[in-house]
Amino acid sequence: MEDEGWKNYEDWLQEMPPEIAAEDLWKFFGYRKSLFFYDICWRDCEKLLPHPLGRTVAQQLIRSAGSISANIEEGYGRGFGKARAHFLRIALGSARESKGWYYRSKTLLSPEILQHRWGLLNEIIPLLITEANRMKKYHR
Repeated sequence: MEDEGWKNYEDWLQEMPPEIAAEDLWKFFGYRKSLFFYDICWRDCEKLLPHPLGRTVAQQLIRSAGSISANIEEGYGRGFGKARAHFLRIALGSARESKGWYYRSKTLLSPEILQHRWGLLNEIIPLLITEANRMKKYHR
């Protein structure tokens, strides 16, 4: 599927700069998957942009996809417990929003791309829920 605009997760990991992988939050699998999701989403948005109606979808999609990892980063920057859980819940909302924007792009992206992206989000969402619930338990 290389011509479809994505590569596999293992290949992507090999290209990760050590400055990013050295961060403590890199240990959270959901963070790594959300960064991978953003990178392949970027490629998908390049396909959406040429179409006049795809431009708006691409802008919303890249914003929601980027918000997943950005909110994980902010949560880890805020410490542990309730504050981190709050930002993980925001990331969760962005992951669900990204699912919807991929649905809205169904006219311009192949069914294979859509299934792959939804599958990836179906991995990320439970990871975010589990981690947010774990953080909430530490500061009740």
